Amino acid sequence: MTTAAVAASHSRHATRAAIASVALALLLLVGKAWAAWETDSTAMLASLADTALDVIASLTTLAGIRIAAIPADHDHRFGHGKAEALVALAQVALIVVSAAAIAWHAADQLRTGEQTQALDLGVAVSLLAIAATLALLWYQRGVIARTGSVAIKTDNVHYTSDLLLNAAVIVALVLDQVVEIRGADAVLGIAIALWLLLSAYRASAEAVNQLMDKEWPEHELREFLAAACAFPELKGLHDLRTRKSGTLRFVQFHVWVPADWTVRQAHDRLDPIEEQLQHRFPGTEILMHVDPEGQVDRETLLPSQLTESPR
Repeated sequence: MTTAAVAASHSRHATRAAIASVALALLLLVGKAWAAWETDSTAMLASLADTALDVIASLTTLAGIRIAAIPADHDHRFGHGKAEALVALAQVALIVVSAAAIAWHAADQLRTGEQTQALDLGVAVSLLAIAATLALLWYQRGVIARTGSVAIKTDNVHYTSDLLLNAAVIVALVLDQVVEIRGADAVLGIAIALWLLLSAYRASAEAVNQLMDKEWPEHELREFLAAACAFPELKGLHDLRTRKSGTLRFVQFHVWVPADWTVRQAHDRLDPIEEQLQHRFPGTEILMHVDPEGQVDRETLLPSQLTESPR
C-alpha cells in the first residue's frame, strides 16, 4: 500500500472516530443540561461545561482531521498533517478554559453554601455518561492504534478525564445529599478542575513535539534502524533524521555505496529496499541520499558530532 493510500485510510478511520465523538458530546450535552438545572450541583455543572467544550473540541478535531487529509499541493509539499497538532493545541486551550470556569463556580458555591438537589436524576445521567464514554474510548483507542492520530489521542485524553468527572459527580451528590457533608460537591469540582489542567498539560506535549519536528521516540528509532540495517546495502546508514506530521511519519538518511557505482546501479539496488521498508512501516515516507563509501557530509551533522566525524 502506498503512503498516500495509507494516509487516506488513516483519515477515514480518524474521521469516523471524530464523528462518533461529536455525536456522543451532543447527546450528553442535552442530558447534563437537564440534570444540572434540576440538581443545582457544581460538579454536575462542571460536567456540563466540560461536555459543552467537548462539542466544540470534537467539531474542531473533525475539521482538523479533514484538513490534514488534504493531499500535498504546490504550497504544502509535505501535506497538511500538522493541522492535527494545531487542533490538539486548540483542544488544550478549551480544556484550560473549562477548568477555570469550574473552579470559579466551585469557589462561589463554597462561599454561599448551597445544597444540591435531585440525587436520582444526577446519578442516572452520570452513569449513562460513563457507559457511553467507555464505548467511545474503546473505539477511539482502536483508531489510535491503527492511525496514530494525535488529534484523536488528545480527544481520547479529554474523554478519559470525563470518566473521572462523571464519577466525581456521583460521589459529590451522594456526599452532599446522603452523607450531608456540606461543601463536598464544590471541593470535588475544584479537584476536577485541577485534573483537567493536568490533562491539558499532558495532551499538549505530543502536539508541540510534532510542530517542533521532534525525533521519533527511542523505541521507534531502534525498530526502524534494526529493520534497515538487516539489509547489507544499508550497513553504511548515517545522518538519520525523523519527524511526524499528523498520522504520517517521515525518515531520511544517507547511505554509503561503492564509489564506482553509477546512479542507475544505486537506484536499482536501493529502490527495492525502500519499498520493503515502506511495506514494513506503512504510513512512512522514506528518503535515501546516496554517498560514496566513507564520505560524511559535515553540513548534515550536529555541532557535537563535527569533532567526532571528520570528512
